Amino acid sequence: MAVLTDKTYFNRDSADVGASPFGIFVNQAGYLPRSSKIVAIPFECDSFEVVNEKGEAVFGGKTVSRGFDKDSGDSLRTGDFSQLEESGRYRISAGGKVSAVFEISDKAYNNPLRDMLRAFYFLRCGSGLEEKHAGVYKHAPCHNGTAIFWEDRSVTAEVSGGWHDAGDYGRYVTAGACALAHLFYAHLTFPELEKLEMNIPESGNGTPDILNECRWELEWILKMQREDGGVYHKVTTAMHAPFVMPEEDNEQLWLFAVSSMAVADTAAICALASRIYMPYDKEFSERLYNAALLSYKWLDENPDFVPFSNPEGCNTGGYGEWEDRSNRFWAAAEMFVLTGNEKYHEDFKRLFSESFNRTGLGYGDVGGLASLAYLRFAENADESLKTILKTDFINESKRLKAVADESGYGVAMSEMNYHWGSNMDAMKHGMIFIIADIITGGKEYAPYIQRLADYLMGYNALGISYVTGTGEYRCNYPHLRPAHADGIEECIPGMVSGGPNRTPNDPDAKALVPEGTPPMKCFADDVGCYSLNEITIYWNSPAVFVFAWLFSGLN
Repeated sequence: MAVLTDKTYFNRDSADVGASPFGIFVNQAGYLPRSSKIVAIPFECDSFEVVNEKGEAVFGGKTVSRGFDKDSGDSLRTGDFSQLEESGRYRISAGGKVSAVFEISDKAYNNPLRDMLRAFYFLRCGSGLEEKHAGVYKHAPCHNGTAIFWEDRSVTAEVSGGWHDAGDYGRYVTAGACALAHLFYAHLTFPELEKLEMNIPESGNGTPDILNECRWELEWILKMQREDGGVYHKVTTAMHAPFVMPEEDNEQLWLFAVSSMAVADTAAICALASRIYMPYDKEFSERLYNAALLSYKWLDENPDFVPFSNPEGCNTGGYGEWEDRSNRFWAAAEMFVLTGNEKYHEDFKRLFSESFNRTGLGYGDVGGLASLAYLRFAENADESLKTILKTDFINESKRLKAVADESGYGVAMSEMNYHWGSNMDAMKHGMIFIIADIITGGKEYAPYIQRLADYLMGYNALGISYVTGTGEYRCNYPHLRPAHADGIEECIPGMVSGGPNRTPNDPDAKALVPEGTPPMKCFADDVGCYSLNEITIYWNSPAVFVFAWLFSGLN
C-alpha cells in the first residue's frame, strides 16, 4: 500500500521539466466532502484504491476508459470516488503507481484561495513588504520616483502604488481594471469571502481584506487619471528590468499616452467600486463616483477609438486592443447600475448591437463584465435585453460543455485554448459556467466548474499544480522577477502560472518543449519560459472567482 509522506517535489532539472514523480493525477488542493471527485489514470488498469495516511485502502472502484485524448496525447482512464466523503488526507493507488497527496475537508480550499488573494499583496508596488505580513518575502519600497510623460517631457506625475502586473514591474490600467472587476464580482457574488483574513497591513480595519487589497490598485488608477478625465495607459520603465528585486529597479519611470480603453475601463471600475465601498468609506466612494463621471465625460467628448501601441524605444507590455466598443459598453453598464441615469442606459442600448463578445471576461474583451453588471444589478433594466444576455451566457456554457464532454480529462478547453495564458481561459470558462448557473438558479454546470478547478490544481496531463505553494508537485519557478531574485527556493505562494501553450513564444520554451508535443503538455516550470510560466494579476483574479465558488460550497 502507498504511504503518505510530506515530501515536496519541485522541477529543479531543466532537462526533466514537466516529468511528474506521480503517475496518477488529482486535484492536489483537495475536495470538499460532498463534491465530485475524479482521478485521471493515463495507463491501462481496471481498478483503483484510495489510501489513507496509515496506508489502508478506504475506498475502491473500477476505472472507465475515456479513450485517446488528442489534446494530451494520453490514452486515459478515469475513476470516480465522489462517494468518499470522510475528511482526511489520501492518495490514489492503481497499477503500482500513486497520486500526490490530497485532502478531503470542508476547508480544502481555504488556504489555496487565501494564497491566491494574498498574491496581490506580494505584487504591491510602492510600499515595501514588511516581515510581519510578507515573512521571508519582505522587501524594501520600490518605484516611487516621479514619472515623466513620454510624449511631453515637461509633464510629470506622482503615480506610486498599484500592483506589479506580471513577471515584470510594469503597471497597466486596462489589465488592472479587469483584475479588479473579477475580484469585485467575486466579493459581490460570494459574501463568504469576507471571512478570509489575509494578514495585510490594513487587516482589522472594518473593511473586508479583499476590498482592502483592491483599494491599493484603485488608488493608483485614480492617480493615472488626468484632470480632463483622460487616463494614461500605463506607467513603466522604457525597458523591462533585469531579474532584480523591485527596489533595485531604479530606471526612469515613464507615463504613456491616454487610450480610450484605459479611460472607459477606469469609468467602469470606479463606478463599480463606488457602490461597493459606500458602506465602508463614503468619502472614498464619492471620490470614485466623481472619477467615473469625469472619465465618462471624456468618452462622450472623444467618441472615436484611441488605440495604444508602444512608441519606439519602449519594449514593456503594450496591452493594445483593436476596438473600444466592449470597454465603452462596460462603462455604460456600470454607470447605469450606479446612477440609474437613463443617459447611460441609452448608451448601453446603443452599444448593445455592436460587434463584440458579450460574454468576454478578459482585459481585451470586457463585454461579459458589462453583461454581468446589467443582469445582476441593474434596476429598471430592459427585460428583453436581459433575456438576450442570459441566452448569451447559457449558449456559451452549452458550447463549453460540449468541449468538455469531448475532452478525456473533462475540461472545457479546446486545442485553440492552449495559448499564452491558457490557464486564464480555463478560469474564465469556469466563471462563465458559474454565471450561467447563477442566472438560471441551477447547478447544471457544477461538475464542469469542478473539473476546471481540478485541472488548475493537478488534474491535467502533467499532473502539476499550476499554483505556487499548493500541492506536492507544483509550479515553483515562474517567470517572476522577485521570485527569482530573492534567492529563496520556495516560491511566493498563490501565483497562478500561465500554463500550457501549444505555440511556445520564447527561446527557452522552444528549447524545452519538443515540436509535436500535445497542447496540454506544452509546458515547462522554468523561469525563462515567459510564454508558458509567467504570472499576471488577471490570471490570478478569475482563479479567485472560481475558487470562491468552491469555498462558498455552491457546488
